[in-house]
Parts: sequence; C-alpha cells; structure tokens
Amino acid sequence: MQDRIYVILSQPQKPENLGLVARNMKNTGFKNLRIIKPANITKKSYIVAVHSKEILESAQFFDDLQSAIKDLDVIFASTSKKRSNFTLIPLDEAIRIICSLPPSTKIGLLFGNERTGLTSEEVKHSNYLFYIPQAVKKPSYNLASAVLLTLFHIFILNFQIPEGMIDKPISKSEQEKMIELIIKKLEEKGVIHSTNKRHVEEMVYDIFGKAYLTERNKRLLLSIFSKGIDSKTSG
Repeated sequence: MQDRIYVILSQPQKPENLGLVARNMKNTGFKNLRIIKPANITKKSYIVAVHSKEILESAQFFDDLQSAIKDLDVIFASTSKKRSNFTLIPLDEAIRIICSLPPSTKIGLLFGNERTGLTSEEVKHSNYLFYIPQAVKKPSYNLASAVLLTLFHIFILNFQIPEGMIDKPISKSEQEKMIELIIKKLEEKGVIHSTNKRHVEEMVYDIFGKAYLTERNKRLLLSIFSKGIDSKTSG
C-alpha cells in the first residue's frame, strides 16, 4: 500500500515542515514525497527530519500541479474550509476509499500551502476533497500534522480492509482529457459562456472529477458527449 501513495505538497513555505512531513512519512511507512515549487529543503528541514533524510533526498520537485499528478490515478486533496462548488467528504470516508482501491492504483495525497491552503484551481484537479475533523473552526491543523493524521489512518485501516474491492479508475491524465472534452461540448452548446465559465467549469470538475470513473464509465460518457448530444440536437 505505502509504495503506491504519493504525498504532494503544494508550495510549502517553511523548510521545517518539509522535515516534519518526511519524519511522519517514515514513521508510518511511506516514502514518496513530491513538492511543487517554489519550496526549498534546507538545513532546518534535515534537523527536524530525524532518521528520515533519505525521504528528503529522494523528494521530487515539480513546476506545477499538473506535472506532479499526471502519472497518478486518483488524487485526494485536503482542505480546512468549505468550497462552494466542490463536494467535501470526511477523512474517514476518504481513508476507506483509499484502502479499498485496487493494488495497482497510484494515489496522490495533496496538501496546500501552510498559509493559503489549496487554490480553487488546484482543488478542481482532485478526485476527492476531504477534511480532517477538529473541535474548533480555527485554527486549522499544521501542515505536518494534517499529513500525519492522514497517513496514520491509512496505515491503521490498511490492515482491516482488503485491497481491490473497487475497480481501478482511469488515470488522472485521461480524466483531465475527458473533462476538457465535456467542457468543450458544453461551450459549443452555449451551456458554458463568458458570464458563468468559472462557476460551471468548477462544477463540471466536481461532478466528473469526483465520479471515480473506470474505463467503462469513460467510454459511455465520451459516447454521450461526443456523439449522443450532437445526434440528439441534430435530429
């Protein structure tokens, strides 16, 4: 399980958090760390990493989110606030889904900047948006704490739920191409226009990006949007 999960940090500000995340990953058996620039691993990172410097040394850096997730299959994004156009699920539900996925599924766990969190643009490229319950509305969990809570629950539940209970989804890059086609068709039909473009596009990403699409689902949806709509309107 741990080998196919990738922790993705989007533009983390504090070098210490990189070290703490690496330490938390090592303690729960995870090793794949991806970092979206700008971000720096410094001496401060190594001081707090404690026996997990190999995770920092093997961390991969990417210029943008799309590059960081294009070879993955499912993205789970963490947020501490409600998003008007996106569906939220609690951490425990996200963990159950993660632990039920086929063994060949490559999973990304996306965490935002310590100060601003994930942007709406970043959120729309996730399949699932989850939150970690807390007793008060503010302050939210520290970045390293959010990563630890998520990884620890995966580590614990992984031994209770058999893998492969759910069919493998199509890759993230295939999902993106399919959603882009759907948006293009909706623009051609006038459903999406200049005054509602951002709002409707985010809702399309929320519906189809969160739908956990298999190859069979993809074929049906592409048939509907590339053929079915055109044939119906022309008939």
